[in-house]
Amino acid sequence: MTRSLLAGVCGLVLLLAPMAGVDAQTQTPAAQQTPAAAQKPADQPATDQGASSTSDAAPADGDKQAPIAFEGGQLTITQPEQDGEKVLAYDGKQLASNYDVFFDKIVKIGDVNVALVDVGDGGNQCGPAKVIVWKPKDGEIKTTTVEQDECGAPPAAIADDAIYFVPYLLPGEIKAALQWSPTEGLTTSGNLAYTPEPGTDWKDVDPAKYENIIDAFHNEAVYKAAKALLGDTMPDMATSLLVGGGTEKTASGAFYATGCVPHDCGGNDGFMAVDPAKHKLYFARRGDNGEPNAWPAVTTWPADVKEALDKALGSAN
Repeated sequence: MTRSLLAGVCGLVLLLAPMAGVDAQTQTPAAQQTPAAAQKPADQPATDQGASSTSDAAPADGDKQAPIAFEGGQLTITQPEQDGEKVLAYDGKQLASNYDVFFDKIVKIGDVNVALVDVGDGGNQCGPAKVIVWKPKDGEIKTTTVEQDECGAPPAAIADDAIYFVPYLLPGEIKAALQWSPTEGLTTSGNLAYTPEPGTDWKDVDPAKYENIIDAFHNEAVYKAAKALLGDTMPDMATSLLVGGGTEKTASGAFYATGCVPHDCGGNDGFMAVDPAKHKLYFARRGDNGEPNAWPAVTTWPADVKEALDKALGSAN
């Protein structure tokens, strides 16, 4: 039997095997980050390995993190050199390293205790990879790293017999949903496709509700208009808006926002404007050549939207 799973946005459809007791996490890339400041106090006791759990462990003072008891040994996260990479190890054996390494939790998959650790470069809007650590019966410690793209792993959803990784999708994207178990390893569960909310129209557009202008793509009318303008470049355009905030309004009533590609702000920036009254969209993106490309042609843009673009990205002429 298959089951529909919602992930990341309001209309994402995925065919998966049933997942009993799933601890779903469907946040945007920004919310997937696990900076030191978001961790719980260090005096919180380690998770009981005898039961399924989603409790977080924490770094102690600053970036120091207490050892975690696991399968008769200890998982440690240390920073051998000041300002250098942190190292995840099990009883002294290095398992992974990077600038951001934080213990997540210990869960039970089947009858196997599994430790989850976030390992990543850090930086704007990019979540970490997920390192899965387990110890087969009478075997050596093992790890698997889940990293679907250059911006970290999809959030992990915990079921009784597997861990599911359900990606956040940008408009126009299709990505594989993954699952991991101690017996089967990392496999593909199915494909997720971004789908806007059915039946929504221009009258439903409300910029006051948008944390990022990308949220406007949830609207079916906006999505269809964007697809007609951008075609297969829609995911790239949306990526150029990822690092951004709320919207501003022009004199004519259109609202707009700027953003940039994670880790490339100033080098790969985007602009999007929406005029719900006139049912119009305007996009521009400045890439490596420094000069913005525009959809539709910038010569057709209203003067106030063009002025907002010039202030944000520089002239598109």
